[in-house]
Parts: sequence; structure tokens; C-alpha cells
Amino acid sequence: MKKIILISLLLVSGWLSAGAVDLNKDNRDPQYVESIVKRSQKIVDKLGLTDVKVAEDVRNVIANRYFELNDIYEVRDAKVKKIKESGLSGAAKDDALKAAEYEKDAALYRSHFAYPANLSLFLDEKQIEVVKDGMTYGVVKVTYDATIDMIPSLKEEEKAQIYAWLIEAREFALDAENSDKKHAAFGKYKGRINNYLAKRGYDLKKEREEWYKRVKARGGSL
Repeated sequence: MKKIILISLLLVSGWLSAGAVDLNKDNRDPQYVESIVKRSQKIVDKLGLTDVKVAEDVRNVIANRYFELNDIYEVRDAKVKKIKESGLSGAAKDDALKAAEYEKDAALYRSHFAYPANLSLFLDEKQIEVVKDGMTYGVVKVTYDATIDMIPSLKEEEKAQIYAWLIEAREFALDAENSDKKHAAFGKYKGRINNYLAKRGYDLKKEREEWYKRVKARGGSL
């Protein structure tokens, strides 16, 4: 009982903390590692962390996530290449390709949930949101703000639905293999949002034309 109480006190006092996070750079192209570290550091800079060691650990968690995604897709690509060169055809080839995709998806599933858990050792929920936005080019805020600006008459429940879908899109974008696929993930949900608004009676063509006029009048650009 005394041992449990002591551990609890240590946790509350912050004496027990997450261990150092090593950068998973072994057997990787140094230039690639450098580019990923720089990209990760830009995201960390947005957090305003004052503890240098924590900032380094968070940067390494982010960089390692990029490395992990790259590894997952490289394994998938290698399997696909081998299947295509194997001479398989018809249903056998299709089944083998599907299996490669299923294995990739399983690896992504594990990685997807482990990532925020790793970040939570150092960051709170709001800070983790900043990291996710940093890895997805801030598309959630840009798209949400633009939609609200384009259609000022949106109801609160409509705004909530739009935001929820953009957050969902971001989760898929976090697992995408490159920037094009990340934007494609958002594009899918933007289409869903447009269909939703059209069904709610909004004339999107007219709303967009009026929005362009307002933006131009403000001296802005799209």
C-alpha cells in the first residue's frame, strides 16, 4: 500500500516522466533524415515549448512518425512490385494485391493510435491538435474558415457538422503517404460537405460568386 502511495505521489509531483525519445535514423539517408527533422521542428516551433528537452523529444516523436509512415508504404510498394513481377494473373494476382493493401492498412491502424498516445506523454490535447494540423498543412482551419466566410448564414449545427467532417478527414490525411494523398483525403470530405449543404438548400454556385465579390471588395484574394 505504501509503495502504491509513493508512486502516486511521484507521478503527481512530476518526478516520474517519460523517457528520452531517440530519433529512429539508423540505416536512413542522412539528407532524408535532415529534411524530416527540419519539417518536424517547424511543427514543434508552433507549440512554444519552453523545455528544450521536451521540445526535442516531441520533435523526435513527430519525425519517427514520418519515418514509420515511409516504412509502411515502402513495404507495401515492395510487395506490390514483387507481385506484379511474379507472373501471377487474374484472381490470384488481385488477391495478392489486396493482401498487400490489407497488411498496409493493419500497420497504419496500429501506428495511427500509437502516435497520439506517444505525443500525450509530453503534450496536452490542444497541443496534440496543433501537431496534427501541422502535419496536414492546416487544412482544417483554412477550409472551415473559408466555408464560414463564404456562407455567413450557416446554422450552428451545420457549422458543427462541417467541422466534425474536417476533423475526420484530418485523421485520414495523417496516415496518407504524401501531400497529394493528404489533400485528396480532405477533397473527399469537401465533396461530402458540398453535397450536405446543397441538400440543406444552399445554392453553392451563387454563394461562391457572392463570396468572391465580398473578398474582392475587401481587397483580398482567394
